Amino acid sequence: MLFNHQNLLYDFGLVSIILILSHITRSKLKFLQYIYMPSSIIGGLFCLFTGWQFLDILPFSVDESKIPNFISYPSLLVVILFSTLFLGKHTNSIHIKKTIKDVGDTFFLNAASLVGQYGFSLLFGFLILKPIFPELPSGFGLFLPAGFIGGHGTAAAIGIIFEEGGLPGALTIAYASATVGILVGIFGGILLVNIGTRKGWTRVVTSIQKMPKSMRTGFLSSKERTFLGKETISPIALDSFTWHIALVLSATVLAFFTNNVINNFISGNLSIPIFCLALLWGSVIQKFFNFIGIGVYIDRKIIHRIGSLVTDYLVVFGIASITLHVVANFAFPLIFMFFFGTLFTISLMFFVGSKISQNFWFERSLVMYGWNTGSVATSIVLLRVIDPDMKTSIMEDFGLVYIFISIIEIFIITLLPPLVLSNIILIPSLFLITLFFSFIFASKKIIGWFNQDLTTFRNKEFLIIQKLNKKNT
Repeated sequence: MLFNHQNLLYDFGLVSIILILSHITRSKLKFLQYIYMPSSIIGGLFCLFTGWQFLDILPFSVDESKIPNFISYPSLLVVILFSTLFLGKHTNSIHIKKTIKDVGDTFFLNAASLVGQYGFSLLFGFLILKPIFPELPSGFGLFLPAGFIGGHGTAAAIGIIFEEGGLPGALTIAYASATVGILVGIFGGILLVNIGTRKGWTRVVTSIQKMPKSMRTGFLSSKERTFLGKETISPIALDSFTWHIALVLSATVLAFFTNNVINNFISGNLSIPIFCLALLWGSVIQKFFNFIGIGVYIDRKIIHRIGSLVTDYLVVFGIASITLHVVANFAFPLIFMFFFGTLFTISLMFFVGSKISQNFWFERSLVMYGWNTGSVATSIVLLRVIDPDMKTSIMEDFGLVYIFISIIEIFIITLLPPLVLSNIILIPSLFLITLFFSFIFASKKIIGWFNQDLTTFRNKEFLIIQKLNKKNT
């Protein structure tokens, strides 16, 4: 089958079937439940090993060279994903000073982890990997944070930039990094949870067996179900979901249109990644709607769910698109890089997170670990294991500071790849590392550090635990 619009629908339909079967399989197999394997990862690995590079039994559409068309889909999905990031009005105004006062430890820990992983990974690639493996591109270290702390969305975005910049196979390396990152986040996270509960570092639960059944099966009981969002449009005029999807796709198509204008009318080598344009148009649409008084009719939760939907398909197509011979060619430097990323993140937990956190140091550090190796979803999964009912404010704190951290992340994703492609590596890596130590120093001066034994109760922990125990009795 050659590519056409019907085949696009066909490929997405086939992956939809695989996602459903993957989720049902996860709900039945104990092994997959106890390692908290996301259904999209299961589906992606299934597509990879039954696809064109191995068994070749899945009837995906192909082009004239017999290469599956789905290899091009992630580049479209990442633009749609970035269209969702700035859409949706935040109802509460947020003040930086109040945020630092209330959740400064969470902010400084996660902000330091973000800039640190990018900075140290670049430096590691430049000073260690490049001399050992001279054939590597100078900016090879960037693929670690692109996949680990960025996830498949950021990996696709940065991989596309590198491919367009003349590095064949960059997208595959980025997808591999993101996939390994999630696996490290899940397997390593569960191992850390087991160690933490045995050592007495956890506060809400003392056994991994106390997690809710829904976390294992993937299906929520009637008591655990929540609303996806609020209807903001009268269905007699337009369905609310149609309204929100239309907004996202509007930002997406405007990004492609703007990119065409830039390419057709601006001479020279100026190139702006399409996902950055999508991000910009999402923000412009939101600001314009706020200006004319209808910004409140864009529900952030629905927009977020659309982004999550796109991410699930992006993960499946991204993993299925991994070209294994490219990964094999870079196997040893990738192993070195993944080991470094894992060691760096675990070190942050115990040498920074344990001191910087005012309370619940292990839980807060575990959220950082999940985000730094996989995604925010991985963080939620790991936290739910040791705080099943989300009784603490840890995830709310992370959500609040992530608004500010995401701005830093967007600047890094936008500005860093072009610099790396121009072989400007040492200066940005040192700048990010300086920022890393600045965040840690600021936390010590503004919040204060805690040097107690790791099992000792900290600020307000005992009172919070007492309240939780009273509610349970």
